[in-house]
Amino acid sequence: MEARLEVRTVEERLRAISGRADALAAAAMAERQTAAWAVERAKRRAAGALVASAVLMGAKVALARVEESVAAADAERQEAEAARGRRDGELKAIRARIREASDELERVMDSAHGAQVARTTRQLQLEQVAARALEEFAVETDALAAEYAPGDSFDRAATERRAQQAQRQLDRLGKVNPLALEEFAALEERHAFLVSQLEDLKKTRRDLLTVIREVDERVQEVFSRAYADTAREFAAIIERLFPGGEGRLVLTEPDDMLATGIDVEARPPGKRVKRLSLLSGGERALTAIAFLVAIFRARPSPFYVLDEVEAALDDTNLQRVLEVLAELRETSQLIIVTHQKRTMEFADTLYGVSMRGDGVSTVISQRLREREAV
Repeated sequence: MEARLEVRTVEERLRAISGRADALAAAAMAERQTAAWAVERAKRRAAGALVASAVLMGAKVALARVEESVAAADAERQEAEAARGRRDGELKAIRARIREASDELERVMDSAHGAQVARTTRQLQLEQVAARALEEFAVETDALAAEYAPGDSFDRAATERRAQQAQRQLDRLGKVNPLALEEFAALEERHAFLVSQLEDLKKTRRDLLTVIREVDERVQEVFSRAYADTAREFAAIIERLFPGGEGRLVLTEPDDMLATGIDVEARPPGKRVKRLSLLSGGERALTAIAFLVAIFRARPSPFYVLDEVEAALDDTNLQRVLEVLAELRETSQLIIVTHQKRTMEFADTLYGVSMRGDGVSTVISQRLREREAV
């Protein structure tokens, strides 16, 4: 088994050497893709800024519309209350005028009736007097009235004028609207409905603003904690992978945690560069591994799967990475796809795929050491 492993190791080393050229070409392609991704990211940020501006403008317009609706509803309510007050006043005035006209009409009718009764009575008296005068004195009525009639206390013209005036006052009153109370009740119901709708709208707006504020606060809180933990772990891991070097995570917009991005800065020892695009392939690989391990340590997981993360590393940097991974496997299970012999020696169990003589692939495994269950 050791001989087979040695042969396979040599073969894998040959394939690794031949694959380094491909890795370098892939790194160059990744560099170009990174530059294109940066341009696309800038475009997306610009588009996001435009969208945010449009959303802000829409929110301002919606708020203005809501305020206009509230003002219109309030004006309509005030107008309805004013109309109700005017109608109440008019109704009271009409009722008062109706009572006055009714009293006046009743007095006029009583007066007319009394005048009619008095006229009839006097007419009968006159007829009796005329009959008696003709019978007893043979004097005609006209001659009797011309010679003997006293002053008349009944003013017929004044009575007629009073009756005509009462009729004109009754005509000016016009027809009484019997539906005034129903119309007022309908307006009052409409006003109550509008008030309830306005209160519902205000309550919904308050609830939405509260939910948005709570979600934003929660997102900012979770992101801030995760960023702080990851940045702290990243700085520590970079110092271990680049002895004498330094690295950090930088927020692109620290004042806006909901829209900020994260820039990764790394400076190997003896270099002044900070941007990943200016680092070599191995240095970029170490920086990427440091960032992944920082995330793993900030937010641990039961297991991790790594696929040839150390392919571009030399023996010295590989040893540093294995030391960091050794700390991770104390609390988590690591599944590593690799062609590096030292990484295989670091493992507890090896799994490989080999082709048998009949052309069928088979899986082989070899346990190198026993470990306590985590």
